[in-house]
Amino acid sequence: MSLTTTYAEQIAKASKDAFEASQLVTPAERVKALHAIHDALTMDKETIFGANRRDMEAARGLMASGTLSQSLFKRLDLTISDKFDSMLQGILDVAALPDPTGNITYASELDDGLELYRVTCPIGALLVIFEARPEVVVNITALAIKSGNSAILKGGKESTFTCTALSECIRSALSQTSLHQDYIQAVQTREEIASLLDQDRYIDLVIPRGSNALVKSVQNSTKIPVMGHADGICCVYIDKDADVEKATRIVVESKIDYPAGCNAAEILILHEAVIESMWPALSTALLGADVHLRCDPQTLAILQKSTSIAQGRQSTQIHAANPAIDYDTEHLSNIISVIAVPSLQSAVKFINAHSSHHTDVIVTESEPAASMFVRAVDSAGTFWNASSRFSDGYRYGFGTEITVPVTATPMGMSIGTSMMLTLVFGKQSATPMTIAYKAPDAPEN
Repeated sequence: MSLTTTYAEQIAKASKDAFEASQLVTPAERVKALHAIHDALTMDKETIFGANRRDMEAARGLMASGTLSQSLFKRLDLTISDKFDSMLQGILDVAALPDPTGNITYASELDDGLELYRVTCPIGALLVIFEARPEVVVNITALAIKSGNSAILKGGKESTFTCTALSECIRSALSQTSLHQDYIQAVQTREEIASLLDQDRYIDLVIPRGSNALVKSVQNSTKIPVMGHADGICCVYIDKDADVEKATRIVVESKIDYPAGCNAAEILILHEAVIESMWPALSTALLGADVHLRCDPQTLAILQKSTSIAQGRQSTQIHAANPAIDYDTEHLSNIISVIAVPSLQSAVKFINAHSSHHTDVIVTESEPAASMFVRAVDSAGTFWNASSRFSDGYRYGFGTEITVPVTATPMGMSIGTSMMLTLVFGKQSATPMTIAYKAPDAPEN
């Protein structure tokens, strides 16, 4: 047994031990732990920002050499805008949520004095692997503590200094609470992850959050159940009964509000009935927002007929789409693929074939069309006249979340505390019962 394997087993066992010990910790004590973490992170803000600047400096070199994309670089920055404050607010929001454990979701009286209950409970020890975004350390920590799960965290190598600073602060805060500091642990190397993926005795669930390559690698390397995250290829469909002003606002926001987000629009689908009337206005708005358009022949022809667009300064932002690539790519930048379809049914078929089943949008004034869309599109989020960027745990009221298209089903979900649970059955009997008990009319086993 290698040193790495031995170390990984120690980490996994410590996580499981911390989880089992935590089952006697009250919900109120968990809330106190979350507040302690919030306060500690607030106090250590400058230290964390210093670590983040070290990561950003190294990442600039990687981006200049072409080994790190601009979208991943943007995700790495914890100091931008109000990202840090939003991260902290997410902890408080999760703390304020109702306790998700111990809820009875089903009850049945099997016989006189014999009752069966199905109750929500934690999953156990989680291994969460993610890329670039260091705030995920805090997001997962908050969700895990609230839902009663321990967690081992592995961030991308680009965010090593930031993730280390965050996890050390969290563990220090936990040491002053009813939870063991090993309730949240962090590892840094791929070798450690490879060994942890063999620890099915102690780890109950793996959540990889990142590229398809990461998810596939994890799925092929472990016997532990995997809740996988795929690409965020979100579509916006403009129906024949759409309002042009609503369409413009929704499309532009879905694309440019945060292009590197997994809920940003990557494909714009137009009903053929609106490509003459609405597409010029939509394209002008997108081009004005510095978005590059990768168009199919129909939508490209419309733009080429427009002298103001074809000969304008933004003409270099218009390109012919490569059907083999552009409709299956998460651009994560100011690029959107565009295609025209002859009907709503064609749009649904296209989305089910090309989206990642994360979030897809219809813009229409027709309630029957919207109803058909939300029923027929096989995605975690199906929105009517709303930006795809609305698909977010903060906006859903989860406090924070991680978005995971689940591999066991052709759909996904934004995972909040209630999704980090499993179910157990418990029986209650007024008299001692044994396996010899047989319900009335029960079949022979």
